[in-house]
Order: sequence, then C-alpha cells, then structure tokens
Amino acid sequence: MYLPRDAVYLYLPAKEGMNMLKGLGLDLCEIARMDRLLTDERFLNRYFTDEEIAYIQSKGKNAAQTLAGIYAAKEALAKALGTGITFDLKEISISHDEAGLPGYSLSGKAATMGTGDHFLLSISHEAGMAAAVCVRETDK
Repeated sequence: MYLPRDAVYLYLPAKEGMNMLKGLGLDLCEIARMDRLLTDERFLNRYFTDEEIAYIQSKGKNAAQTLAGIYAAKEALAKALGTGITFDLKEISISHDEAGLPGYSLSGKAATMGTGDHFLLSISHEAGMAAAVCVRETDK
C-alpha cells in the first residue's frame, strides 16, 4: 500500500477498559518442509507436546499443514514476546476448542515472560505455506 508523504495519520488513544497491544508476531512455515518431518520422532518430540503430536497425527492427509501451522504459531508467539526463541518451544502449547479456534497455553519461562498478558492466535494455510499471527494484549 502506498502512503504519500503528506498523508494525514490518525492516532487513536486507547479508551478506558480497552486492552492495549503489547506485541505482534507473524511467522510463515513451508508445508512441504513439515511433510518431510512428519515421521521424524526426534523433531516432533523436541518441539511439540504429546497432545499436539496426537492432534497433528489425527489430521490424516492434512497433518503436514497442521504441523506447519502449529510450528508457525509457536514462532509467532516468541516474536510477539519480543525475545525470539529463548525457551523450549514445548513451553508453548497450541490447542483447539470445539469450533476449531486455536489458542495458546504457556508454561515455564514462556509463561513467566507472558505473565498478565492475553494472546490471540490466527492460523491459515494457502499455496504451500502456513501462516500464524499472534497478538499480545495487556489490560495495563
């Protein structure tokens, strides 16, 4: 999108009671790369919880795109924290509710770094890529 130099930019301050954006993370992951790693137990056990592995394996022909989406979601959260990956990625667990909405559960150092914050997650797959966006909010 082109924005001219003389464009007027509007600043909208947060209203009382609104959550404030504290961090934003975006990550892309190639599905074909994850397809090659689907049977690599060392890789799976290093980065994913047992629950995540079971969920990925339950997806059948969509397992590789699910694996790519979950991996991208973990990296997106690390970026939203503003630290990059400075902790075990298994400390970030991705789960889905009954409607399929993804969400985060944090433990260890990741939980400590995100204390008091709320994380929103969106995962998408298209054209051989998985993308994840993490929004970090605080009410402070």
